[in-house]
Amino acid sequence: MAILIHKDSKVLVQGITGKSGSLQAKLMMEAGTQIVAGVTPGKGGQEVHGVPVYNFVAEAKAAHPEIDTVICFVPPRAAMDSAMEAIDAGIKLLVLTTEEMPTHDVMKVIAYAKAHNTTLVGPGCSGIIVPGVCKVGSHPVRFFAPGKVGVVSKSGALSYEIGKTLSDAGIGQSTVAGIGGGPLWGFAQKDAIALYEADPDTKVIVMLGEIGGSTEEEAAAYIKDHVTKPVVSLIVGRNAPKGKSLGHAGAIVSGNTGTAASKIAALTDAGVHVVKNPVELAETVKALLNQ
Repeated sequence: MAILIHKDSKVLVQGITGKSGSLQAKLMMEAGTQIVAGVTPGKGGQEVHGVPVYNFVAEAKAAHPEIDTVICFVPPRAAMDSAMEAIDAGIKLLVLTTEEMPTHDVMKVIAYAKAHNTTLVGPGCSGIIVPGVCKVGSHPVRFFAPGKVGVVSKSGALSYEIGKTLSDAGIGQSTVAGIGGGPLWGFAQKDAIALYEADPDTKVIVMLGEIGGSTEEEAAAYIKDHVTKPVVSLIVGRNAPKGKSLGHAGAIVSGNTGTAASKIAALTDAGVHVVKNPVELAETVKALLNQ
């Protein structure tokens, strides 16, 4: 069992005729993902890597009613309309990779997805990979291996690094979810942890966090009350100066909110194994798997 996606997921790619959409569609298909349709307005009737292209999501959904997942590679100015079009078509998982969307647009998409019971991963995310099975996103398959560790990360690059670190240590992953760097998200760490807790194939949960925002503290509260599986966490940005955005829009510390110390304290109180670096993370995970 995997969270969010699986070997039978049927995927539509928005922006499939663009440079990024075309490249990532090819890599996803090579990873085992079943991409059944693409959408680019004005490009209907074409094919990309053998995948039929439609002008509208509703048109693609009518031709392929089995579509249950959308991944969006649409530029920021059009991403909100594209996301809402996918939600209107009744597709229940939307992976929104677009970065630098206007904040008001993001707020509208998050609210619209929630109102229509669509799971929104992103924006600005690397997506999801089930190693050895499929992926809906940009994770490089060579860094990951099938196994029993569920990973959730704000940072795509950090999820790649930890995936490789775990794999090199002989530790495989059940699912790796890159949820995006914020400051606003649909699917959060707490949501991934809840799914990993319910997943019989996940034995240890890894949460990769960073300074800024309160989602790690919210995850800690959830873990304390609801999670029975061991959780290991790495919080990056411990030495970052206050008030500066570092890499991610959500990685801003204001006062005592969103600091590494506040997150570590909340996680430690929840019984989470907080580690200082990737090597320690792999060692801790291996010990927990062997218990």
